Amino acid sequence: MPFVDLEKTKWVRRTRRQQNIRFAYTLLGIIVLLVSWQFVSSQTTWEFVFDAGYQIKDFFSRMFPPDVKYFSKIMPALWDTITISVFGTGIAVILSFFLAFLAAKNTTPNSVVRLIVLTFIVASRSVNSMIWALIIVQIVGPGLLASIIAIAIRSVGMVSKLMYEAIEEIDREPIEAITATGASTLQVFVYGYLPQVMPSFVGTAVYRWENNIRESTIIGIVGGGGIGLLMNSAINRLQWSQVLSILIVIFITVVVAEWISAKIRKAIS
Repeated sequence: MPFVDLEKTKWVRRTRRQQNIRFAYTLLGIIVLLVSWQFVSSQTTWEFVFDAGYQIKDFFSRMFPPDVKYFSKIMPALWDTITISVFGTGIAVILSFFLAFLAAKNTTPNSVVRLIVLTFIVASRSVNSMIWALIIVQIVGPGLLASIIAIAIRSVGMVSKLMYEAIEEIDREPIEAITATGASTLQVFVYGYLPQVMPSFVGTAVYRWENNIRESTIIGIVGGGGIGLLMNSAINRLQWSQVLSILIVIFITVVVAEWISAKIRKAIS
C-alpha cells in the first residue's frame, strides 16, 4: 500500500464540476424567484396592501363586540354541521372498510381489482371537498345531503389509503397459524386480520371525523348548508359582529372535536 502524506493532501469538499452544478441550480432558483415575484407584483394592487393596517383595525372594530343574541340562530346551524361531519365520515368509513381490503396487496382478489380500487382512492382524495360539493350541489341540489356526499367522497380516499397501508403491514404469523388449524376464510378474517387492523381503523376514522368537522364548517358556503351557509349570509350582509359570533362557535367546536378525538385515540392505543 503506497504511503500517503496527509499533511500535503488537500481535502476538497466538492469537485469543480459539482461546484458548477450547485452554482447553476442556485442561479436558476434565484431567477425563478425573481420572475415569480415580478408576476405576483404585477398582479397586486399595492395601494391596498399599504393601507392594510388601517383596514384591519377598522375591520376588527366592526366585529367587536360579538352579537350575543345571534348565538341562538347559530346553534341549529352548528347541529347541521355536526350532522354533516358524522354522516359523511360514517359513510366513508363503511366504504373504506371494504375498499381497503380490496386495495391491499396481501388481501386483494387480483391485481386488476386492486388497480381499479386504487384509481378510485386517488381520484377521491385528489379533489377538495369544496369542489366535490360544488359539483354535487348541481346534481342533488343545495342542502345537507350534498355536503354529506361531498365529505364522504373526499374522506373515502384518505381513510382507504391509510387503512390499506395498515393492512399491508400486518404480522403474517397469526394469519398463518389460524389458517394451519383448518379455519375457514371468514374465521381467518375475523380472528387473524380484524384484531390487528381495528385499532388503526378506529383511530383513522376518528382522526378523519376531526378533520371533517373543520371542513363541514365551511362547506356550506357553496350551498351545502350548515354553519358555513350562515357565515356566508352574514358576510354578504356585512354583519361582522355576527361573523365573529360564528367564528367563536367554530373555534370552540373544533377544540372540543380535537379533545374528543385525542381521548378516543389514546384509549385505543
